Amino acid sequence: MKLKLEVFETTAASSGTVVLQSAEIEEARLKSYELGYAAGWEDAVAAAKEEEGRFAAELANNLQHLSFTYQQARRHLLTSIRPVLQELATRLLPELSREALAPVVLDTLMPLIDDAADQPIGLKLNPLARPAVERLLSQAAGLPLLIEEEPTLGEGQVYLRLGEAEYRVDLDQATAEIIRAVHDFFDYSERDESDG
Repeated sequence: MKLKLEVFETTAASSGTVVLQSAEIEEARLKSYELGYAAGWEDAVAAAKEEEGRFAAELANNLQHLSFTYQQARRHLLTSIRPVLQELATRLLPELSREALAPVVLDTLMPLIDDAADQPIGLKLNPLARPAVERLLSQAAGLPLLIEEEPTLGEGQVYLRLGEAEYRVDLDQATAEIIRAVHDFFDYSERDESDG
C-alpha cells in the first residue's frame, strides 16, 4: 500500500488571495516612501514660498513706512531751521562781512608787501568801511597807502592797486551768494517735497 499525503496548499487562483513575494513588498514600500517624501517636499516648498511672500510684503511695508517717516522728519527739520538760517544769512552775515573786511584786505596785501618796495598801495573803498580798514592797515608795519573813498562801492568792496596790478575784495558779493544759496536751498527743498 502506498501512502498518500494530503496537500494543504492553496493556489492564488483557487483562494482569491494574492501572495506577494518579498521583492514586490519592498518595491511597494519604496514607492510609497518616495510618494510621501515628494508630497512632504512639495508642502515644504509651498510653505517656504508663502513665508517668503509674507516676509517680502512685510519688508516693503516697513520700507514704505520708514521712507514716509524720513520725509516727515526732514520736512519738520527744514521747517524748523529755515527761519533761523535765513535770519543768520540776511542779518548776521552782512554784519560779519563788514567786520571781516579789514582782516581780509590785510591778508590780501601781506603777500604784496615785498613787491611794494616803496610804492604806495592804492585802496578804493566805501567811506563807511574806511575807519576799520585804515585802523588795521596802519598797524601793519607802516605801509604807504593812498586811500580813495568811493560811495558807489558797497561796504564790503575794496579795490587794491599796486603799480599796474589791481586786486578786488568783494565780501558783498560773497555774502549775497551765500544768502541766495540759503534761499535757493529751501525753495528747492519745498519744490522737491511737492513733486515727490
